[in-house]
Order: sequence, then C-alpha cells, then structure tokens
Amino acid sequence: MKTVGIIGGIGPESTIDYYRAILAAYCEQRTDRSNPSIIINSIDLDKAREMFENNQIDAIVTYLTTELHRLSAAGAHFGVLSANTPHMVFDQLRQQSPIPLISIVEATCGAAKAMGLTKLGLLGTRFTMQGRFYPDVFSREGIQLVAPDPEEQAYIHEKYFAELVKGIFLPETRQRLLDIVNCMKERDYIEGVILAGTELPLILRGTAKPVVPFLDTTQIHVQAIVKELLG
Repeated sequence: MKTVGIIGGIGPESTIDYYRAILAAYCEQRTDRSNPSIIINSIDLDKAREMFENNQIDAIVTYLTTELHRLSAAGAHFGVLSANTPHMVFDQLRQQSPIPLISIVEATCGAAKAMGLTKLGLLGTRFTMQGRFYPDVFSREGIQLVAPDPEEQAYIHEKYFAELVKGIFLPETRQRLLDIVNCMKERDYIEGVILAGTELPLILRGTAKPVVPFLDTTQIHVQAIVKELLG
C-alpha cells in the first residue's frame, strides 16, 4: 500500500478537512474495510506566512523542502501541500523533493477542463489571487482566470487570516463572499469560481444554488490523492 505524506498546518482547519475527506473518498472505493496510510507533518502557519509576506522565496523553498524530507524519512511514497498559497513555489519544490508531489493547481485545472469551463473567478489569499502560479497552469489549457477587484481582494485576504484559518466561520462573512461571487458573475462574466484557498470550502460548501459552480480545490485534490493511493 502506498503512503501519502501531507504538509499540513497551513492552516489546521483545512488539514483536518483533508484527513476526513481522504478517509471518506478512499473508503468509498474500497470494499475490504481498509483505511489509507497517511502521514501528516503539521508545520508553523505563522512562520510560513511571514516568509510569504516578505517574499522570501528561497527561504520558503528551503523550509518546505526540509519538511518534505521529513515526510520521506517517515515513509511517505508521495506528497501533497494541503494549501494553495505554497503552490507558488511548487515547481521548485517538485525539483528538490525526495518524493513525487501532486499539485492542487494541476488537479483543479484538469477538473475545470473536464467541465468545459473557459473563464473562472479565482478566490484565495492575496498571494494566490495576485500570483501567476494559477494563471500559468490554466492558460496552457486556454482557461482564463479573473481575480476580484482590489477592494474585494483585500476583504477576502483579511478575513482569510483573521477568521477562516482560525476556524471562525461567520454568516456575514459567508454572505459577503457570496456577494463577491455574484458581482463577478455580472461584472466579469465568469462561468465558475475556483475556491483556491482550502479554508474557503469550509465556509462556502453547501451553498444552496450558487450562481456559478464552485470548484472545491480540497475535494479535487483529495480525488487525485486517493487515485494515487489506489493506483
């Protein structure tokens, strides 16, 4: 049996969501009542965030590569980052990692392509919404990505770290996020929204009749993980 190694803790709530989702998806596909082999390396969110805030790219790569080596030493056959923002250095990590890595961005792009979507909104941290790592992957498949306007981005980023990563999910925050999606549909003519922050599904999952489809990056990533576990 293969073992997946997860770089978690960025943030803790989404790491818990990953663990539960992997168990559920794995058990759906197995009839022998077995469970997947999972190793979680929970790292320091504040330390990682400070590096991103200060654009310390080399330090981020060194930090995450060291943690991937820990997963490999513990017996992981492949690894994942249970967050979107660290994927801004995914290419560098893939080159230096001692184990193969599954990208949340590439998995989500594949899901969007399968759905026939060509123009999508991108919600996440400021690093994700303003970064190139999502557009660079999606543009190769002819899919256009649109970020919220600057004021909306500032709101999402602030709520992400002030509330969501701390497990605080307020109705008024949820409604404001939905209002932003509705505005983007009318203003930018998007066909769907990428929830490119693994805490976003925790507050938006279960929305009744969203105006556009939500691409839940956690669930999409989990399906790719389970496929590899069973492969």
